[in-house]
Amino acid sequence: MAEEKHVILTGDRPTGKLHIGHYVGSLKNRVELQNTGKYDTFIMIADQQALTDNARDPEKIRRSLHEVALDYLAVGIDPKKSTILVQSQIPALSELTMHYLNLVTVARLRRNPTVKTEIKQKKFGESVPAGFFIYPVSQAADITAFKADTVPVGDDQEPMLEQTREIVRTFNRIYQQDILVEPEGVFPPKGQGRIPGLDGNAKMSKSLGNAIYLSDDADTVQKKVMSMYTDPTHIKVSDPGHVEGNTVFTYLDIFDPDKEQVAKFKEQYQAGGLGDVKIKRYLNEVLEAELEPIRKRREEYAANLDYVDQVLKEGSARANEVANQTLKEVRDAIGINYFGRL
Repeated sequence: MAEEKHVILTGDRPTGKLHIGHYVGSLKNRVELQNTGKYDTFIMIADQQALTDNARDPEKIRRSLHEVALDYLAVGIDPKKSTILVQSQIPALSELTMHYLNLVTVARLRRNPTVKTEIKQKKFGESVPAGFFIYPVSQAADITAFKADTVPVGDDQEPMLEQTREIVRTFNRIYQQDILVEPEGVFPPKGQGRIPGLDGNAKMSKSLGNAIYLSDDADTVQKKVMSMYTDPTHIKVSDPGHVEGNTVFTYLDIFDPDKEQVAKFKEQYQAGGLGDVKIKRYLNEVLEAELEPIRKRREEYAANLDYVDQVLKEGSARANEVANQTLKEVRDAIGINYFGRL
């Protein structure tokens, strides 16, 4: 008898191309989990969630849909092993969100640490779009629609998962049926979930313009690497330098499989005698070894967007079947499936 698979739900907001921070923080892990054969994996392009704070610029979201799909395929997300879906094409998610909103108070949403942080970061003040304010409930609908028990996320998303678990418990208790599944998070190894930006900022971000994108060509990557923040006190090659907080060495720790060589470079840099230009050139070689195969695959898929559209269409169709079944169970539990529509 075959072992029952766990179910994964994960995804990204389509607000631009994905960068190496996404690759390190989630994409590589998704590919590894997918390839174990132990999971039924759903990967969502969360366009509706992206619209919660980009409703006045929908073209940005539409334009980014293909970019994110190309990045997925390029890094090794396999449509034969993972279901790639578009959130807005799954109507059941909106109805599930509506039902769950009745189980959550405004006060509870206000207390969500992730929501509070993001409201401050986006400088909404008192003008928070209602859709953005309730997106933890929308995320709960996304997760529970596919009965996902495994959700790979960054550490900052734990409050969102806890909100989902609360909704699951409340629903199952009120309607006295164990329909919905409580998810558990899968987090990156400590220290590997977030990569600093090229400027030394704690987070690589599209909005800060400090990112290396998976789609960047070799010349662009080289220029970005050569512009990277290092140690401002390391002026001459002979000066002793600091590796802590030095973005170049942070990247080497993440991307270079030759840990002995990295250790030697660190020792030499700290003692004096290793210049920033040399170590940046070495980092560029390391990054190119990782990114060149991804770039080539991306170019191949970009030349056949009809195939990419077919992947998204078929994935969304399969996701619809699964989500509709969950919605039917939810409607039956509440007692509102009056005419057997689902």
